[in-house]
Amino acid sequence: MSKRPNILFLMSDEHRPDIAGYAGDPIVRTPTLDWLSETGVTFRNAYTPSPICVPARQCMASGKLPKTCNCEGWIDLEPGSMTFARRFAQYAYQTVCCGKLHHLGTDQLQGWLQRPAGLGDIQVTPAHIQDKVESEFAKYERPLSAVKWSDAKEVLRAGVGEDFGSVKDEHATRTACQFIEQYFNSPQNDREQLHQPLLLKVSLIQPHYPYQTSAEKFGYYLNRVKPFLNQQVFDHPFLSRRQVRVGEDVNERDMRRATATYYGMIETIDEYYKQVLDQLRYVGQDLDDWIIVYVSDHGEMLGEHGIWEKQKFFEASARVPMIIRWPKGFSPESMGKVVDQNVNLCDLFATLCDLAGLEVPDGLDSRSLVPLINGDTSNWSNETISQFGPENVMIKQDDLKYQYYGNNGPEVLFDLARDPSEMQNFIDDPQYVDALVKFRKRLAALGHGPDADANYVNAGYCQ
Repeated sequence: MSKRPNILFLMSDEHRPDIAGYAGDPIVRTPTLDWLSETGVTFRNAYTPSPICVPARQCMASGKLPKTCNCEGWIDLEPGSMTFARRFAQYAYQTVCCGKLHHLGTDQLQGWLQRPAGLGDIQVTPAHIQDKVESEFAKYERPLSAVKWSDAKEVLRAGVGEDFGSVKDEHATRTACQFIEQYFNSPQNDREQLHQPLLLKVSLIQPHYPYQTSAEKFGYYLNRVKPFLNQQVFDHPFLSRRQVRVGEDVNERDMRRATATYYGMIETIDEYYKQVLDQLRYVGQDLDDWIIVYVSDHGEMLGEHGIWEKQKFFEASARVPMIIRWPKGFSPESMGKVVDQNVNLCDLFATLCDLAGLEVPDGLDSRSLVPLINGDTSNWSNETISQFGPENVMIKQDDLKYQYYGNNGPEVLFDLARDPSEMQNFIDDPQYVDALVKFRKRLAALGHGPDADANYVNAGYCQ
C-alpha cells in the first residue's frame, strides 16, 4: 500500500442506537447518518465496553476491556498507552482530534498529535496537577449530589436553549472545517503540504444531557415524538435504580419535552457532520477514498424502564450506533450492508489497523471486523462484553445477554429473541441451564465472579 487511506472518525456522546432514520425511526431527521449507512456497513449489534463515558472512551482508544486496561471506573489510561491514535501516528499519520477526548491524566493527548485551536474538554474528573497540595484541594470537595442534578431535574429543565455542549460542538465543527482548509489548501501561505495520511476525529458532546435544542427543532419534534410512558420497572436492585416516575417526579408533558429535545440534539450532530463532509468535498477530497467511521460511546435510556441516562446493560444504554464506510476499499456488495453479529467498540482498533495495513499490537481485546464486512462469519465467536464499575459485567452471546452484579444484586439473563423488551429474567428457567454454565465459566475467565481467574490477562481473542 503506497498511500494509506485517510480516516474520518465521527463520534457522538450518548446516542441511543434506535433513534436514526437508518435504524428505522420514522420521526428523526438524520440524512447524513442515513447516507453513511446506505453507502457503508452498519453494525446492528455493536456494544460499548462500558455504559458510561470515561471508561468507554479509554477502552475504545486502547482496544482493551476495562479490566485489561485498568479503567474499571472514571480512570484515564496510563501515560503512553498504546491507543489507536498513537499506533497510527507511528505510521506517519497526522492524528488530529477536534472536540471531546476525555483523557485527563498526565498524558492528555494519548497519541493525538494535534487538537486545533486548543479546544478544551469536559472536566468531569480532576485535571492532572504535578505535586498538588492535597489538603488545599480537600477544602473545596463536594459530594456528587451537590454537583450533579438529579435525573428528574434533567427532564424537568429540558427544552429550548443552548448549553455548554452545543457551544463546544459548534466550536469543534468549525475548528474541524478550518483545519481541513489549512491541511489540504493552506490558502493563506499557499504552502504545499506533506500529504501524510490523516486520521481526523470530530468528537461531539451531544446528544448528552443537558437536554436542550433550538426552538425550530423543539417545535418540530414536540408533538411527533412518543415518550416512554407507563413503563414497567424491572425488578432488580441495580437495573431499577434511579427511577424517574411519571406522575410523581415528572408528568407526561415533561417527558415529551425532554424526548423532543433529545431528538433535536441528534438532528444537530447530523447537521454538524454534514458540514465536515461538505468541507472535505470543497477542498477536493473524494469521500469514497476515505474510511469514515461513526460511533457513540454509549446509549441513552430516555425514560425506558423508567430510567434516564446510561449505566445499565439494557439495549438502549449498552448498544451503540456503528457505521463504517469505504466504497473504494469495500466490495460493491458491502454498500448498504447490515451486519448482525455482536461486536464491540474495542474492535475498532484492530479493524482500522487492518483496513489501513498497519500491524495490530499484541494483547488487545480487539477483533478485526473486516471478515464480517466481507461476509465471512465462520470464525466469529459472536460474543461481546461490557462492564460498569469493578463488579457489574455483561456478556452477550448470540441473543442471550448474561449479567453479573457481584454484591449489588442477583444475576440476570435476557433472551432478546424471546423478549426483546428485556422485561423477563430467564436466570432460573431450566431451558438455559447449559448456557448459564458457559456464561459463568466465561465470566471467571474474564477475571470476574467467585471463581475469577487470578491470572487474567485479556479476553483471549486471537488475531
